[in-house]
Amino acid sequence: MKVFLIEDDEDIALVLKKVLENESFKVKHFKRSLEFFREVEKETPDLLVIDVMLPDFDGFRIANFLKNRPDLSDVPIIFLTARASEEDKIRGFELGADDYITKPFSIKEFIARVKAVLRRAGKIKETKVFKIQGLEVDTAKVKVKIEGREIKLTPSEFKILKFLLENYGKPVSRNRLIEHIWGYNHDAGDRTIDVHIKHLRDKLGKYGKYIKTVRGFGYKFES
Repeated sequence: MKVFLIEDDEDIALVLKKVLENESFKVKHFKRSLEFFREVEKETPDLLVIDVMLPDFDGFRIANFLKNRPDLSDVPIIFLTARASEEDKIRGFELGADDYITKPFSIKEFIARVKAVLRRAGKIKETKVFKIQGLEVDTAKVKVKIEGREIKLTPSEFKILKFLLENYGKPVSRNRLIEHIWGYNHDAGDRTIDVHIKHLRDKLGKYGKYIKTVRGFGYKFES
């Protein structure tokens, strides 16, 4: 599976290239946007990881270019940047980014989010079992265990947890959760989701803190 990495910081690029290759990805690294533009005319990647702040064109312009090319518009994009403002994140997602990772970040988190984006894009087989420290969620058997002890969730709570895990690290709006859990025609409101999230956090105990509130928007799961 091919990953194009656009990052002008040599040290960061070297580390990311190595960890991706350790996960069996084929990685091509570009320091500048123009190098990438030339290469993408010859070869289409399975995933694009872009630093927003580049010496020539910024990452937002690259994303805009891709989304306006029918032959490239379905390439998943992960922004990698020190620009952590809410406005920048919203702009990134509006341009079609599949994830937005702010620096500094852990390597384990980076790899987990790369795989989550590729799963959502149908590039790799869906994970059936999620393991985060002592929390284990088996989506095939519809079971949740904490430190080896099974806990009981309602069907709606399980669907919420599963959906947040499938979108690991990415904010999910309340409206999207409602549509995913109950369908477009359901009359559930934000308060319904908030109550379910509270009960889910309580049942997950110390792992409930990984369900984080994104103020004015929704929730995300992030360890």
